[in-house]
Amino acid sequence: MWQTIKQIPFWQKVLAGFILGITFGLVLGEQATQLKPLGDLFIAAIKMLVAPLVFCAIVVSITSLGSGVSLKRLSFKTLLMFMFTGTIASLIGLTIGSLIDMGGTLELATTEVRERNVPGFAQVLLDMVPVNPFASLAEGKVLQIIVFAALIGIAINKVGEKAEPLKRTIEAGAEVMFQLTRMVLQLTPIGVFGLMAWVVGEYGLSMLLPLGKFIAAIYLAAVIHILFIYGGLIKFAAKLSPIQFFRKAMPAQLVAFTTASSFGTLPASTRATESMGVSKKYGAFVLPLGATMNMDGCGGIYPAIAAIFIAQIYGIPLDMTDYMLIAVTATVASVGTAGVPGSAMVMLSVTLGVVGLPLEGIAFIAAIDRVIDMIRTATNVTGDMMTAVVVGKSEGQLDEAQFYSNEEPTVSTAS
Repeated sequence: MWQTIKQIPFWQKVLAGFILGITFGLVLGEQATQLKPLGDLFIAAIKMLVAPLVFCAIVVSITSLGSGVSLKRLSFKTLLMFMFTGTIASLIGLTIGSLIDMGGTLELATTEVRERNVPGFAQVLLDMVPVNPFASLAEGKVLQIIVFAALIGIAINKVGEKAEPLKRTIEAGAEVMFQLTRMVLQLTPIGVFGLMAWVVGEYGLSMLLPLGKFIAAIYLAAVIHILFIYGGLIKFAAKLSPIQFFRKAMPAQLVAFTTASSFGTLPASTRATESMGVSKKYGAFVLPLGATMNMDGCGGIYPAIAAIFIAQIYGIPLDMTDYMLIAVTATVASVGTAGVPGSAMVMLSVTLGVVGLPLEGIAFIAAIDRVIDMIRTATNVTGDMMTAVVVGKSEGQLDEAQFYSNEEPTVSTAS
């Protein structure tokens, strides 16, 4: 029987855990929340990987790419793609939010919403540089880890032969971390099952009904963005099959949907881009970077729709200037939101503050934020994988034969 289970494709195992989790949540109700430790175990195991995995992956990717023009061009194209899709995401959010009357009589218990201390632009830049790199690694400050790892990789390239022992050591560390990642990935179906059973058991269907229009607007905008923007870029920019892309992206999308963490999905998205034929050196560069900077769901779609929703609840009219402010703020947020659960709330407070909407409005959507966070994260992760494929194809970092192959790649991206 164990051999039979091992032969089942990975995505089918994840999908089975997803469906079973929903079923248990509906059947058992609140009792299903007792299954949450299964999901917590999975998330804890993923968090264990993040800091060393990101550090080793970024250093190895930069040393593999070298210090020439290719790295600069890849970085520029990647960041340009992040900004482009972030702008489109905010515009889609504004359009959907404006077309749907999401207001009405809501009677949710309000909770205390304190104004967040959001740092200025200069402080954000300063916070990117780790004062103590070891503390950043210990505390899991991923953006600082990425900056430090990138500097280490560039320095290794400049030093050259004398730095070869350090380069080989970090490469060995990357090998170990990718092997550990593959081991942790085996827990994915169990983790997905536990998380979905908890979410459905905790919130139920009745909790979602009062905020149905708001949730529907978020999901509709996210689905439009995923299918038409990401799918369109795969089709017309990379000239590849969107169907094949989404088929191979689905396991990572399900993990993102259930964990609501872009960083937590890194192992699954890495495996997905590997199956799509993205080179290991570019995949190791773009995915951790995207998990930090490419937040179309959390920073683009969500703040735009949520701001309009809160304005409707309070009866505050918005003019064209307000919409422009929302769009600009949401776009900037889409490349600056940390890829961990709950960060979108901070960016929403920034958007509300810019437009002058009451921060207390966050209380109306705080209760269902976890449900929305799932589709936001799935959007983010899909955008990361799309960027890996589209930019990778343009720079010769993608094996088209592997993209269309239904077989697992013979050589892992970790090797």
